[in-house]
Amino acid sequence: MKKLYLLILFCIFFSSNVFSNETFLSLKKNKVNVRYGPGFEFPIKYIYKKINLPIKQIDRKENFRRIIDLKNNSGWIHVSQLKKVNSIIPKKDKILFNKPTNFSKPLAKIKKGRVLLIQNCNDDWCKVKTGNFKGWIRIENSWGVN
Repeated sequence: MKKLYLLILFCIFFSSNVFSNETFLSLKKNKVNVRYGPGFEFPIKYIYKKINLPIKQIDRKENFRRIIDLKNNSGWIHVSQLKKVNSIIPKKDKILFNKPTNFSKPLAKIKKGRVLLIQNCNDDWCKVKTGNFKGWIRIENSWGVN
């Protein structure tokens, strides 16, 4: 009975994580077409012109991914134009710190909406790069990470 209970819990946990369609990705190119549907025969809805822009995948159909961005724009992008998430966008102004703590040296003020390239992350902090600055930022109130 105990083994059956553990098996059921494992299946529920495993299926909710593996089969979830929602995941963050980034744009691979400087110019990415977003279409009305999951195929090249569908017209272009709009064009992203920002490499590394983080987007959220909300559905998939064959080689196309349905995405949504920070401003709730949605559409379909071919999988060849996407890569694993490597960036975040702060939703509020933030401070870039030398180390992953509020007590370390502040390096720069980061304005909301700026694309930051992720180098690595821990629980509440990510080491990011933007322009000439590298440092740590708290990931709360940021788009591109769970």
